[in-house]
Amino acid sequence: MAGCPVHVLRDKLRQAQLRPTRQRVALGWLLFGRGDRHLTAEMLFEEAKAARVPVSLATVYNTLRQFTGAGLLREIAVEGSRAFFDTNATPHHHFLVEESGALVDIPDSDLALAEIPSPPPGCAIAGVDIVVRVRRLPQKGG
Repeated sequence: MAGCPVHVLRDKLRQAQLRPTRQRVALGWLLFGRGDRHLTAEMLFEEAKAARVPVSLATVYNTLRQFTGAGLLREIAVEGSRAFFDTNATPHHHFLVEESGALVDIPDSDLALAEIPSPPPGCAIAGVDIVVRVRRLPQKGG
């Protein structure tokens, strides 16, 4: 949905069984209008404020949860309760840059899992998210 026109976004919301309310469309346009990216709820809230979209932080969280539940976003949990929402909902993994806290996609071809462990009795694997923490190397030279 990169560069997503509003009419395409409304159709996408309807296909996901979500009513295209003014707030959902406005937040969806902010989310999907710039291609694939990783945002926290707070980052999206700040973008909404800058764009003069009248929403509360609670509405942003609720909308992100609804979009995630509908399969339009992926939630990537990092560092306890901190979560990013990824506009690329296809299966893939991430690097977490420790200094900036930024997430960077790992191409599927760069990571291979030999075996996934069996889930505990009475459970099924819902998905596998790998976050590889990286640290920037010191710059050489002067």
